[in-house]
Amino acid sequence: MDGHVLPFGLPELDRYLPRGGLALEAVHEILPETAGDISSAFGFIVSLLACMPQSGPVLFIGSRRALADYGRPHGHGLNALGLDPARVILVEAGDERQTLWAIEEALRSGVPAAVAGAIGRGIDLKASQRLQLAARSPGVPLLLLRPAGAEGSSAAVTRWCIGSAEAARDRFGLVTGWRWHVRLVRCRNGRPGEWLVEWDHVAHRFRLAAAVADPAFSESPGASILALRAG
Repeated sequence: MDGHVLPFGLPELDRYLPRGGLALEAVHEILPETAGDISSAFGFIVSLLACMPQSGPVLFIGSRRALADYGRPHGHGLNALGLDPARVILVEAGDERQTLWAIEEALRSGVPAAVAGAIGRGIDLKASQRLQLAARSPGVPLLLLRPAGAEGSSAAVTRWCIGSAEAARDRFGLVTGWRWHVRLVRCRNGRPGEWLVEWDHVAHRFRLAAAVADPAFSESPGASILALRAG
């Protein structure tokens, strides 16, 4: 196994990625399926951050407007998904230009275990190329949260769309695992796919709830998993 990747631990998913997992020296875009799925996309990002093999701080960087639209990381939500809030440093930038600058500087420093960024639609191919170059040398991954329906060319190695799904519950109705409809939309040297994935926040591992074969699945209602508090 490549030491510079983060495997999901699911052969059914990892085989779609060219190196058997998420490249750690790369940019990965995460989009909600719809505007109503933003908390699920955020929860997916937090679960990935909780799996990062490196110790050290995790930076979450966003513009004032993006954080108002998406919400800010909240200690209880982070804990519930297995990420120690003490590791998270929130950086609020004035606008998207400052956000991109702060993300790039954080990546180049090589200090964080990972960087999560919240950005609107104002990122073009050139800007994404700069971020990819900044992530490559020190090997710091960037998980970039973008709005639903964001299009355009990007240097990101992968692009994911995350939809809400009904949480797993025990016989008493208590949540035992968060579930997301995960679509790998774009993958350099890989191939697209989709899965129903469950996150075990105690064991810090993913489980495959079911393979998605029915296109109607994406139209089925699901419960949002709140992992953040609105700004």
